[in-house]
Amino acid sequence: MFDSIGWGEILVLIVAGLFILGPERLPEAASWLGKTIRQVKEYATGARDQLRTEIGPEFDELRKPLEELRSLRNFNPRTAATRALFDDDLPAKPNGFAPSAPDLTKRPAAPQPHPAVTPPPSLAKGERPPIDPDAT
Repeated sequence: MFDSIGWGEILVLIVAGLFILGPERLPEAASWLGKTIRQVKEYATGARDQLRTEIGPEFDELRKPLEELRSLRNFNPRTAATRALFDDDLPAKPNGFAPSAPDLTKRPAAPQPHPAVTPPPSLAKGERPPIDPDAT
């Protein structure tokens, strides 16, 4: 319950309660607060159990999206990117194509020029390159 409240905040609340309520009324207020929180938890648990019995097995299916949203609270983009790039479980596409995982241990080969493209002839010594008037 106190996931987002640290001990420092609790200490500040106790000190503020001492100043506001005084030392004689603070224990009574703390016990009232504890009883109220306990009662609210019991109501929530009872409502959840009642929903589970009334809805049946569909209750767990309704909770799945909430659990997914709760897991997004701890979302780490670096971990997600690493899984997406380097995970070996690559799904097949609808057309049946299943990509193979890349082999990251080998270096990629240098790109080869297309065989139909021939490089321009080399210039002779002292020869000026041709000028394209549209490009300048």
